[in-house]
Amino acid sequence: MNFNPAGFHSATNLFRAAAAAAILNTLATGLWAEIVVFNDDGCWNWLQDERVIVAGGKLIIGSVAAGTHDPTRMGDVEAVSYDLKTGNKQRFTLHHAGTVAAQKLWKDDHNCPAFVARPDGRVLALYAHHGRDEKLYHRVAAAGPDFSTWEEEQVFAVTPGSRVGFPNLVYLSAENGGKGRLLGFFRGLNNKLMPSWAFSDDAGRTWSAGNVFIEVSPKTVPYVKYAGNGRDTVHIAFTDGHRVNFNNGVYHVVYRDGSLHRSDGTPLRSLREGLRSAAEGTRIYQANAESVAMISDLHLDARGHPHVVYSVQKDTARLRPRPIGADHRYRYARWTGRDWLDREIAYAGGEVHPVADDDCTGLIALDPQNLNVVYISTDADPVRGTPLISAADGKRHWEIFKGTTADGGATWGWAAITRDSVRDNIRPVVPVGLVGQSAVIWLRGVMRMPNDYEFEVVGLVSDPS
Repeated sequence: MNFNPAGFHSATNLFRAAAAAAILNTLATGLWAEIVVFNDDGCWNWLQDERVIVAGGKLIIGSVAAGTHDPTRMGDVEAVSYDLKTGNKQRFTLHHAGTVAAQKLWKDDHNCPAFVARPDGRVLALYAHHGRDEKLYHRVAAAGPDFSTWEEEQVFAVTPGSRVGFPNLVYLSAENGGKGRLLGFFRGLNNKLMPSWAFSDDAGRTWSAGNVFIEVSPKTVPYVKYAGNGRDTVHIAFTDGHRVNFNNGVYHVVYRDGSLHRSDGTPLRSLREGLRSAAEGTRIYQANAESVAMISDLHLDARGHPHVVYSVQKDTARLRPRPIGADHRYRYARWTGRDWLDREIAYAGGEVHPVADDDCTGLIALDPQNLNVVYISTDADPVRGTPLISAADGKRHWEIFKGTTADGGATWGWAAITRDSVRDNIRPVVPVGLVGQSAVIWLRGVMRMPNDYEFEVVGLVSDPS
């Protein structure tokens, strides 16, 4: 179990030690060690990728601190390196605001960094001050084995008046005439809340702006996930509306050789021209007038076929008062090479932000090393949908479950990773690039709003032996 949020601010070191000793490692397999606290203060959004990568035998984990234990860290954009063999940890501050007022503005889960491993093995971080200006911030880890220091922060201002956010990094070795190109996808070029892109031909040292490449109605906001094959292709899955836009859909397009294509390879138009409507893409799912879809994760299998996981809010009134604990479901979709197979797989429970007019779930994550495995965060039984009431405090909490399928997603088995918690467990992620080990990382604590949270970054890593 987790220690009680009521003591989160004022617990003594003795209480914390005793509570940590009481953590239950409730796993269906003996492969895992104890839960690791990677960062004692941090949060992330799920629309920046990759938030966690493997490089040089280490996990590199990004998050934004709330200042829960140390107020001077409030709003700090941080990177933690974790040695997969020794368990040694190093934390580095990528960005620290200069004033308390600025720190309060940077304290927002949307400001977490995205990482990519460059061809030289060094890691690049890209982050933004969510929707506040035209700046994309970037840093490169200094040469060396431990990722404990990073070069000076650099700034790329895309175009005047832009309001950027949600950076994603994808490296393609065949781009730029075979010399390699780094693509930076984000939102907000030219002050439009639409998917945009930039590129770098020197591994992130210098950047050039592209354009808005998906433009839908100005009354809706697309949410996007990206996955590249490392060579010549980027898969793009997106919704044609915000998580409060009912009757929205989930779509897919493919970028290759400078152009966008439908799932089956049918060419659309160049990336610089962009899509003129979501419907030009391949539709995976269509919500209805009483439901909303929200995308969670996207990865490619060994054949290069995309797998997408997302949530759907079911049968809830458009306007408040809406029932707290609205019914969400997780869905799993995969491209077979000819069509999309899309299935509901689990109950997702309620909304994580009960005071906000949105539909954030605890989220679902694919295991990029094995796409027959997912991890979900839910405050409902994945199969029955009944509330998860903790035996520790008698309250409903979000817990982490591992789901496994042996028939392409038609049926699933579920195993509890956490249970009977006294703090919520949300937003799981599985690192890209693991070899011979398994890991799942999530946030443990309290979420009230994107700028009001108290979390640790925790997870499980299998024994390398």
